[in-house]
Amino acid sequence: MTDNIHAGHRRRLKERYLEDGLDSFSEHQVLELLLYYALPRGDTNALAHSLIARYGSLPGLLDADYEDLRQQSGLGEHTALLLTLLPDLWRYYQVARSKPQNALNDRKELLSYVVNLFIGEEREAVYLICLDAQNKVIRAVKLSEGAPDSVGLEPRAVAEAALRCRAVSVVLCHNHPGGSLKPSSGDIAATNQLTALLGGLGITVLDHIVSAGGKCISFAEKGLLKSNA
Repeated sequence: MTDNIHAGHRRRLKERYLEDGLDSFSEHQVLELLLYYALPRGDTNALAHSLIARYGSLPGLLDADYEDLRQQSGLGEHTALLLTLLPDLWRYYQVARSKPQNALNDRKELLSYVVNLFIGEEREAVYLICLDAQNKVIRAVKLSEGAPDSVGLEPRAVAEAALRCRAVSVVLCHNHPGGSLKPSSGDIAATNQLTALLGGLGITVLDHIVSAGGKCISFAEKGLLKSNA
């Protein structure tokens, strides 16, 4: 009898989503619907309420550490993995969706692509966007990831990534999770060093972009990029 009650509730929630979308759903109802696909039986309503209460919000839950999630009563490895996957899946979707199909000559398009690379990124990270001779994106390579306010970057790793992708030119980009778009003196010095290094390999650094809070600044536009052409 209990299973029938839960099955009926699940069916009604799914039908409501198909008819109205998620706009009318509370956070715990969104989570409850999601949990259906990891926990095929039972009452996920109470579990959804308890998880939202523990992590403060649905975004707080989805940003939680996998190991912490795995230890929560009612979850386990399978469900914890699903919840951990979602932010990365959303970022992957946004990056793939915004990846320029043609030559990357439009700065607005480039900045939009960079912003999407850092969706859900709470720590400082560095990417190298590798371009071919027609300025088409070959690949965006994640070079490193560090603490919320700093990240290490090995020149050798940058050069190897660019050569591995057979890049003709590249765009460096990194985020400032703290929200400031102002490049540090270290950012500028490292960029000049990498520009010289890659220039010696016949690879042009077109720009270095800093992303924070959904906005970007360009070293090239600010006159901070030394030419290696």
